[in-house]
Amino acid sequence: MEKLWEIEIGNKTITMETGRFANQADGAIMVRSGDSVVLVTATMSDPRPGIDFLPLMVNYEERVYAIGRIPGSWNRREGRPRDIATLFARLIDRPLRPLFPKGFTNDVQVIATVLSVDLDHEPELLALVGASAALMLSKIPFTTPIGGVKIGLVEGEFVVNPDEEQRDKSKMDLIISGTKDAVTMVEAGAEEVDEDTMIKAIEFGHKFIKKQVEFQEKMVQEAGVEKIEFNPAELDEQVLERVNSYEEDLEKAIRIEEKSNRNEAIDNLKEQIIDVLVPELAVEGEEEEVENMIKKTYEEMFKRIVRKLIIQEKRRPDGRKPDEIREIWSQVGLLPRVHGSAVFTRGQTQALTVLTLGAVGDEQILFDLGEGEPKRFLHHYNFPPYSVGETFPLRPPGRREIGHGALGEKALEKVIPSHEEFPYTIRLVSEILESNGSTSQASICASSLALMDGGVPIKSHVAGIAMGLMKEEDEYVILTDIQGLEDFYGDMDFKVAGTEKGITALQMDMKISGISIDILKDALQQAKKDRLFILDKMNEVIDKPREELSPFAPKMVTVEINPEQIRDIIGPQGKTIRKITEETNTKIDVDDEGKVYILAYNQEDSNKAVEIIKELTREVQVGEIYLGKVKRLMNFGAFVEVLPGKEGLVHISRLADHHVKKVEDIISVGDQIWVKVTEIDDRDRVNLSREAVLKERGQEIMEEETRNPKPSKDNKDQDHDRRGRGGQERGNRRNPRK
Repeated sequence: MEKLWEIEIGNKTITMETGRFANQADGAIMVRSGDSVVLVTATMSDPRPGIDFLPLMVNYEERVYAIGRIPGSWNRREGRPRDIATLFARLIDRPLRPLFPKGFTNDVQVIATVLSVDLDHEPELLALVGASAALMLSKIPFTTPIGGVKIGLVEGEFVVNPDEEQRDKSKMDLIISGTKDAVTMVEAGAEEVDEDTMIKAIEFGHKFIKKQVEFQEKMVQEAGVEKIEFNPAELDEQVLERVNSYEEDLEKAIRIEEKSNRNEAIDNLKEQIIDVLVPELAVEGEEEEVENMIKKTYEEMFKRIVRKLIIQEKRRPDGRKPDEIREIWSQVGLLPRVHGSAVFTRGQTQALTVLTLGAVGDEQILFDLGEGEPKRFLHHYNFPPYSVGETFPLRPPGRREIGHGALGEKALEKVIPSHEEFPYTIRLVSEILESNGSTSQASICASSLALMDGGVPIKSHVAGIAMGLMKEEDEYVILTDIQGLEDFYGDMDFKVAGTEKGITALQMDMKISGISIDILKDALQQAKKDRLFILDKMNEVIDKPREELSPFAPKMVTVEINPEQIRDIIGPQGKTIRKITEETNTKIDVDDEGKVYILAYNQEDSNKAVEIIKELTREVQVGEIYLGKVKRLMNFGAFVEVLPGKEGLVHISRLADHHVKKVEDIISVGDQIWVKVTEIDDRDRVNLSREAVLKERGQEIMEEETRNPKPSKDNKDQDHDRRGRGGQERGNRRNPRK
C-alpha cells in the first residue's frame, strides 16, 4: 500500500514514502528533505542455531552518484566504506539495538542507501529516523520508535538540524536520539561547552524527537502494520534452581578485586558447575543442550549478583566506591626517536600514544558526499589482542577501532593550534597495551600528554572519563571510571572528555530503553568533578607544551610570496618544485594564498630551500644592478635573465660605452654580464643597460663577467632561430617576459 507522510522539524520538511520502492524488504522507507534522499530498508531472517545475542547489522551505504560524480578508484566503483560512513552506521545501530525484545536472536539488517545529497540537509539524520520508521512499518518485533536530530549552537542560540552555513559557525555538533520518554544515544563535539549548556541542548533536541516519534506512531496506525509474535525462551526451572544454588560461591569469586584472579575463579566455578550438573540433569543425547542452558543461567546469575552488589551495597567488583577513580600514573617521553610519546594508565587500562609531525602534503584528503577537504589532525586507535590476554587474528580497523579513534579526535581537535600557528600535519596513534574498560578515554589522556611532550602548542590538556549506570526501577547508581564488568552488565556507557573550561566530546550509549534528563545531569556533574581530578594528575606530569620540538621532528619554515609567483615555484608540470625538493631533500607545499611550507630534517637543507624559493620569487627592481645570464641574441640586442625565470632586453645601443655593430662582437649566449634595470614599462617589459653599469662602476666591475670561450649551439643557431621563429621573436619583442 502506497503512503506518503510529511513532518516539519525546525524549518525543514521531511517526507517519508512507503509502498513504491523495495517492496520485497520487510520494511522500506524513502526519506527526503530538501534534495537529500535516502532509501532505508529493514529485513529479517530466521534465527541461526546457537546464537544467543541479537545479530543486528546496520549499513550506511554512500553512492558517489548522489553528488553527480564518478568514483575515483581504478575500477570506478565504490569500495570499502569510508570511516565516516562506518561512524554513521554506528550512530544508527546504537539507539536501535537496546529497543529490540530481550532474547530476540533473528538476523536483522538495516541498510540506508544515500541516493541524493544536499549539504543543507544531512543524509545521516534522515537515515537515522528512516531506520526507525522502516522497522516500525515491518513485521519485525520492533515496537518502540526513535527519533534523531542534530543540535547546533550558533551565536548563543540552539539550532535544530543546522544547514551547512550554520554548521560552520556552530560551537557544538550534537546528535541525540531517543524515544518519546527518554534519551537513548548522544554523540557530541563542542568548543569547551559547559555542562549546563549541554543539558539544555539535549532537552531542546528531545522536544523534536518526541514529535518524530508521535509522527511514526501515526504512520504505523495508518499503515495497519502486523508484527510477528515473539515469545522469549524461558529458562528451565530445574536448571535455574540448581545453578542458583551456587550463588554464594559465585559472589565470593566476584568479590575478588584483582581482574585476572577474579576471572580465573569465575571461570573455574562455571566449569565445576557444568561438570556436576550436566550428568545430573541431561538425558543421553541432550548433554550439549543442557550445557548451553547452564551457561546461560550462570550468566544471568552473574549479572544479577554484580548489579546487586553495586545497587544495594554500593560496592564494585574491584572494591571501589561508585565515584572512585582507579589509581593513575603517567609518563611522557618514553620513545627516544619519535616526535612525542606518552603512556597513561588507570587501573588495568593502559594506553600508549605516539605523535608524528608531517608536512602539509601529508594531510588526509577527504572525498565525501560533499566537498573534499584536507584533514591535518588524525587520531587513530589500535586494540591488539594481548591487551586483554587473548589471541585472535590481526585485521584492519573495525567499527570499534574507527569509532574510538574518531571520538578521541573529536575530543582533542578543539585544542589543536591553527594551521597558521603550527603548520604541521599531526598524527596520533594510540596503542592499547592493557584493557579493563574505558580504553577510549585513556587514549585521549595519553594523546593529550603526547602532544605536550612533542611541543605541539595545544591550549590545554584534555582528559576523558567513562561513566556507567546501574538502574533498577527508580533506584540507580552512577559509576565513575567503569571497568569491563560494569560496562558489560551495566545500563549505560557515558564517555565525557574536555578541558578545565568545558566539554569537547561526549558519547552516550544505553542498554536499556533510555534515561531521564535528571540522570544525565547527575552523570555530567559527576564526570566534571572526575575530569578535573584527572587533569590535575596529568598536569603533574607535564603542564605545558615543551618549548622545542624533538630533534628528530622535521623543521617547518614558512615563506610568503606573491600568489602570482606560485607558477614560478611550481614550474611547468611541477618540474621546478620537484627539482627543488630533490636538490634540498625537503617537502614543499604551496597554498593558494602564496604561503610556501618547507619541511626539512636539518637546518642546512631548510636554508638551501628557502634561498632557492626567495631567488625564484625575487622581484626585478628599477635601478638595481644584476649579474645576468645571456639567454638569446637578436640583431637588435640580447635577452638576459637577471633572476630565475625573469628576463629583460639589453638593446644593442646599451651593450657598451661605444658603438656596437654586431651583438656577437660583445657577448655570446651563456655569458654572464652586469646589467642595470633602467625601466619596467606598463606591460611589465624589462629594459636593461650594460652601458649604465660601465659608467657607474667603471671597467673593473666587468672583470667579474664571464665569457663562453666557444660559441654555444644556441649561438650557432641564432640566424636559424631568427628565420624559423620570426613570429615568436616578434612576439617576444612585444613582451620580453615571454
